[in-house]
Amino acid sequence: MYAATSSVSAPPRPLRPRPAGGGPYLDPAVRPGGPVLGAPRPRRIPGQPGAQPLSGRLDLSGPQGAQLRSAIAAVQRICPEFAPVQVLRRSGRSVLFVGTTGRATAVAKCLLDHSPAGAERSRHEIAVYRSFVRHRPPVRVPRLIAADPDNCTLVIERMPGRVAALQRHPVEAPPRADIRAALGAVCRVNAWRPPAGLFDMPLDYAARLSRDHELGLLTDRDLGDLQKLLHGIAHEVGRQGMLQFCHGDALLSNMLLSPAGPVLVDWEHAGWYLPGYDLATLWLVLGQAPAARRQISQIAQSAGPASRDAFLVNLMLLLTREIRRYETAVQRSMQDPAPVAPGLAHPGAVPSGEEQRLLLRRLHDDCQTARKAVRAAVGTR
Repeated sequence: MYAATSSVSAPPRPLRPRPAGGGPYLDPAVRPGGPVLGAPRPRRIPGQPGAQPLSGRLDLSGPQGAQLRSAIAAVQRICPEFAPVQVLRRSGRSVLFVGTTGRATAVAKCLLDHSPAGAERSRHEIAVYRSFVRHRPPVRVPRLIAADPDNCTLVIERMPGRVAALQRHPVEAPPRADIRAALGAVCRVNAWRPPAGLFDMPLDYAARLSRDHELGLLTDRDLGDLQKLLHGIAHEVGRQGMLQFCHGDALLSNMLLSPAGPVLVDWEHAGWYLPGYDLATLWLVLGQAPAARRQISQIAQSAGPASRDAFLVNLMLLLTREIRRYETAVQRSMQDPAPVAPGLAHPGAVPSGEEQRLLLRRLHDDCQTARKAVRAAVGTR
C-alpha cells in the first residue's frame, strides 16, 4: 500500500469555487444548464463557506450497493479521511467516486473487474501517477493522494474544468479553441522525454498486426503493407531512437479544459509508442471536424516519412480496434438491451441505435481512407 506524503508530493492546493460539472468527469446528477436530478440536499465542502456544493446520489442499498460499500472500504483503507459524496462513473470494470478529503475534493477509482488485464492496467496507471510525483509531465495532471496497487485503488485530486467532449466520438465538431487546446496538450506530452526506464512500451505492434489479421480485421495485403512500413520504421527507430511518449488514450473525454490550461486524466495506457499514436487517437474521434483532421495529418507528416508511416500504422491499428469495439457492442446490445442508468455511463460509452450504425459506417469509411494512405506510403519506399 502506498500513500504520497509531503516529502514526495505537492502541498494541498487551495480550493476555489467551481462550476457544476467540474472535476475529472461531468457530475452525473447535473445536466448542463439544468437542475440537479433526484439529488439529496447538497453537501458543502468543509471549511469553504459559499463554495460550490457537491451534489448527487450515493445509493448503497441492494447487491450493487454492497459492491459500492466494498469499494469505499478499499478506498478508506488507504485514505481514511475520504468521505464519498457521489458516484461519478460506474461500469462493469471500475467505479469512480467524488468525495472530500479534509478541505479538498478528490476522486477515488476502484477496480471492480479484477481480471488479469484489468488489474494490470490499474497497476500501470498507479505506477504512472507515482512517477508523476517526481517527474512532472509538461501538462496539468491530478495530484496523487493515495494508491494501493494490490487492491487496484487510486485516489487523486479533483481538478477543475469541463470535459472537452462528453462522448467518445462527438456528434458535432467541438469548438476550434477546444480542439486547439487539446492538440497543444497532446503535442507537449509527445515532445516530453522522461527519464529512461521510467515507462515501458505497452503495445507490441507485430503481435497486434498478427492478431488483427487472424480476426479478419486486416486483409492479407493490409498485413503485408503494414509490415513493410514497420520494417522501415524499425530501422529509423534503431538509428534515431524515435519512440515517442504518449498518453495512450488521448480521447477528448479524457481531457478537462479550464482557464489554467488543459488537464489530462486516465493514464492507464501511458508509455512509449511509435510516433503519432496520440495524434491518431484524436484523428479517430474527430470525424465531424475535417479541418482538425487535416491539421493532425500535417503535424504527423511534418517530421518526415518515418513519422508519417508510424502515424499511419497507429491509425490503422486504432481504426480496426474501434470497429471491433463497436461491432462487439452491437452484438451485446442485441443480446442484452437493458438500458444504462442515467448519468452513470462512461463519457466514452458506446452510443445506441441509429447513431451506432452511422458511426460504424463512418469508421469503415475512415479505414478505407487510411488503407489507401498506407498503400501510397508503401509505394514511396
